[in-house]
Amino acid sequence: MGSFEEQRLIQMVQDFMEFESPTKPISVSSSDHTCQSSYFSLKELVGSGVSDAENVVLELVLKYMKNVRFEKKITSINKWIVMKLRVDGYDASLCKTKTSWITKESFQGGDYEYIDIMLRRDIDKDSNGGGGGSMRLIVDIDFKSQFELARPTKTYKNLLMSLPSIFVGSEEKVLKIVSLLCSAAKESLKESGLHIPPWRKTTYMQSKWLSQHCQKEQISTTTTTTTTTKVSTSSVVTSLCNKWPPPIVKINPKRRDWGSGSALTSQISNKSINCC
Repeated sequence: MGSFEEQRLIQMVQDFMEFESPTKPISVSSSDHTCQSSYFSLKELVGSGVSDAENVVLELVLKYMKNVRFEKKITSINKWIVMKLRVDGYDASLCKTKTSWITKESFQGGDYEYIDIMLRRDIDKDSNGGGGGSMRLIVDIDFKSQFELARPTKTYKNLLMSLPSIFVGSEEKVLKIVSLLCSAAKESLKESGLHIPPWRKTTYMQSKWLSQHCQKEQISTTTTTTTTTKVSTSSVVTSLCNKWPPPIVKINPKRRDWGSGSALTSQISNKSINCC
């Protein structure tokens, strides 16, 4: 694994360790009412507005991350977390989405990966929408870094600092956070005299977690799949070996000046040997 990805993983672990400890409130200028409103809205979404179900899942993921091995890539960590969640009884899947934007020259695209959990509505007592049915929780262990900007303003830095590195929340919550931060990012980039790239626009950011074209991959909690693959491969090899007879190896009957040979050596030299 490259040093860049290793640094990202180390930073992610440091971020969630800081997330567990109480942090001092960030001072926001009272004159900037827009910033103040955005800041407190974001704090409510990721703080006081967290449901019981979201808290339980977040605590589990934080516990898993404490045992993460730094040589693992982010994709491997996501798969490992899905497996751990399924062992703990959650209907978790690995989600892969295709993101894209159109430029004057070409059609650009990328991939994104996160985890989702399907919960029954009655499990989450704090969820809006009443009982019955199901709700979808989104789990992203690299959530905060998706909103980082070049040369951010102080206002945007304050918003970003209140965002958790590891996110657990509903689709509705993701929609609100993305809308809020993309709006703030637009202002930050304009203030810094930078162009707003298409991959920082609201529609593109929303497509990472809320795209209808999401490919789900369920990770097995056992090694059954791997074992089956190994057995299948072994069967194929055995079948090929049964159909392929070994060649007959003939010993060259040339005599070498090794002195007098035994009668057995003479017989072997004059006969072909079938090797199996």
